[in-house]
Amino acid sequence: MIFIKNINWKRLLISILISLGTGVVAGILTRGSVSDYAQLDKPAFAPPGWLFPVVWGVLYILMGISAYLIYESSCANRINALRIYGIQLAVNFLWPFIFFNLGLYVFAFVWILALWVLIIAMMISFYRCDKIAAYLQIPYFLWVTFATVLTYAVANMN
Repeated sequence: MIFIKNINWKRLLISILISLGTGVVAGILTRGSVSDYAQLDKPAFAPPGWLFPVVWGVLYILMGISAYLIYESSCANRINALRIYGIQLAVNFLWPFIFFNLGLYVFAFVWILALWVLIIAMMISFYRCDKIAAYLQIPYFLWVTFATVLTYAVANMN
């Protein structure tokens, strides 16, 4: 575990910016299609649209902090853990295009299932290097679990 006095603030900021930037770029590139979401049939448990960028912003920051902890660890498996992190971040980045821009709701459901599995793999690999890094992914895992159920419901209703 890294204590506050040992934090490399530049690396931490870069790690957060990579993660958060991924979400911001995806948001910008899908912004025009997200308005279509309001027109879809959705289940009663669907949150309001404004909540998504707020939640995702927090989750991307936690992802960045978590990746930083792995990067700074002396774990022998850290490169593999970061590779899984990068792959899941890429899969995460592509999901909004599939769902919002292309409107492929069934494929988006299959895609988010793959993301869900990758998040589990990432959490396991992070846990082997730094438990706190893995624990920081729990909100992400829970949100993607909810998003998976929501995607399934939207796919079935539309």
